Amino acid sequence: MKKTLLIIGLLVVGAFSVNAQSISENAIGLRLGDNDGFGGEISYQRALGDNNRLEIDLGIRNNKNYDGFKATGIYQWVWNIEGGFNWYAGVGGGLGNYSGKDNKDDFSETFAFAAGDIGIEYNFTDAPILLSLDLRPEFGFGNTYNDFDNDIAFSIRYQF
Repeated sequence: MKKTLLIIGLLVVGAFSVNAQSISENAIGLRLGDNDGFGGEISYQRALGDNNRLEIDLGIRNNKNYDGFKATGIYQWVWNIEGGFNWYAGVGGGLGNYSGKDNKDDFSETFAFAAGDIGIEYNFTDAPILLSLDLRPEFGFGNTYNDFDNDIAFSIRYQF
């Protein structure tokens, strides 16, 4: 029985290593989603290994009602599905601040949040373009930004 489990375990590890695909060293682009009112984000990814990376996103909002920023950092694990298709999952968090006027009263808040990330991406073989679609659940820790939120976004990045 132990030998059977060992053989099955080695086959599973072997299958994952055969399907492993190294990821781009760097990628920069836009992540377009609702981002809890902050809109699109500038997004940067940095490979930390063959199948791990760090994603850093910065969303900036400036309009007549409020101004703000939201910075996110997520550690991601990447797995190859087939060809240029990968799926990924990650954990992280971030900081943000917004200020403005609400019913003629000024307000300002700095907040922290925990975030997860799960998505699918396509890495073009003929061009250094990476397209992805992901879901980022967030839980905020602040006076008014203290709830659970889901952010769905489409991203386009240039790899180098």
